[in-house]
Amino acid sequence: MTAVFELRNLFKAFGANVIYEDMNLEVEQGETFTIIGGSGMGKSVCLKLMIGLLPYEKGHILFKGQEVGDMNREQLRELRRHVSMVFQGGALFDSMNVFENVTYALREHTKMSDQEMLERAKECLDMVGLGYDPDIMYRFPAGLSGGMRKRAALARSIAIKPEVILYDEPTTGLDPANSKRIGEMIKKLQRELHVTSIVVTHDMPIAFGCSDRVAMLWDKKFPFIGSAEEIEHSEVPEVREFVQGIFREDKDD
Repeated sequence: MTAVFELRNLFKAFGANVIYEDMNLEVEQGETFTIIGGSGMGKSVCLKLMIGLLPYEKGHILFKGQEVGDMNREQLRELRRHVSMVFQGGALFDSMNVFENVTYALREHTKMSDQEMLERAKECLDMVGLGYDPDIMYRFPAGLSGGMRKRAALARSIAIKPEVILYDEPTTGLDPANSKRIGEMIKKLQRELHVTSIVVTHDMPIAFGCSDRVAMLWDKKFPFIGSAEEIEHSEVPEVREFVQGIFREDKDD
């Protein structure tokens, strides 16, 4: 399959704090690829590097073969037209209602009419399970539940019809029922829109339930990349320790 993103021999540090060292990763077109690992290891940093929100010191990040670090402002703008990111917490604009949030990228990147944007917003909200309800469409984020804000953020991410969707901890702050719903939506969007999905999460049911492949970040690298079933039965010591720790936490809860 064709690689959408390739990270080769990547080195990233914040001062003396090294995040990645000689790190390698490849994400194939059309797959749902999930990154797991302990808190503070730099999982979310990976997504920000992919779309040029952070620089990297050494190595390569390629989007369809093009070096992200060499892109100018206009090229990065074009990259972000093809790659949408669902930020942790949703990151909706508080001063905009749901309709304005969902159509934000359409106003920035297209010449669609108001009516065309309205129809696209209806389509996207319906796709994420919010449906077309004028009460919701023109409500501000403060008036939405946590689950509704996440789904509105998903609708905003797909409005521009991206090729790739990046999810940064998409279930943070949600109860198990809403977390499960978000996981199902990630699979639904990947299946119906044929997008490539890259998910950063600490939520193991999400990682095991919606991923084609899982990469575990450990000690500045990815010592394991494979299917959810392979990671559950991996003999790699770091992987076994991490997975067993998760299951112990679940049991203690």
